[in-house]
Amino acid sequence: MHIYQVTDPEFASYGQIAEGFPVDELVEALKKTYQPATGTGYVPSEPILEELKVKDLVQDHLYGGLPVQIGWCNGFNTKLNCLEYHRDSEYNLGTEDFILLLAKEGEIENGKLDTAKVKAFRVPAGVLVEVFATTLHYAPCHTDPAKGFRVMVALPKGTNTEKPEGEPVMKEDVRFWARNKWLLAHAESKEAASGAYVGLIGENIDIADDL
Repeated sequence: MHIYQVTDPEFASYGQIAEGFPVDELVEALKKTYQPATGTGYVPSEPILEELKVKDLVQDHLYGGLPVQIGWCNGFNTKLNCLEYHRDSEYNLGTEDFILLLAKEGEIENGKLDTAKVKAFRVPAGVLVEVFATTLHYAPCHTDPAKGFRVMVALPKGTNTEKPEGEPVMKEDVRFWARNKWLLAHAESKEAASGAYVGLIGENIDIADDL
């Protein structure tokens, strides 16, 4: 699989680099967050990150004053497994280079997305990227299997927490997996085994041989 850079023009319809935003404090704090020995872990809200003064800048400049949460997704991964989307952008920042596997919400056809449409983008360490609301994304992939990844995940407060109770109303509700989180799982994923909507067809992409 070809791996693009986030500086390549191909990234422009998926997201953008948040130029000018101060990241040093976030990167240093992110280095102190827990990293699983295998697999991936995710925490929506991390005190180590949220107690920083820069949180006010995240809230006021990245989200226009909306309440935010700053968490992390850390670990080791090379597979697609799922794709998700929110009703807003997500911001990611890594202590090491990492890779995002991305597609577009508009590429979903009849409730399914062909994984052949997924593209890979490498994000350099210390570069803050905005992943647009219409971009399908999920867990990062590592570039170095010895180091794995530590990636900050900033989102509006409450995202990825327990979803509200209630009966389905819209057709899209079959993908509604958590608060502000709509999920398309591959049949081979553990999320599908847990009842997530199987919306990815084709190969469950693994970039291990492309690194």
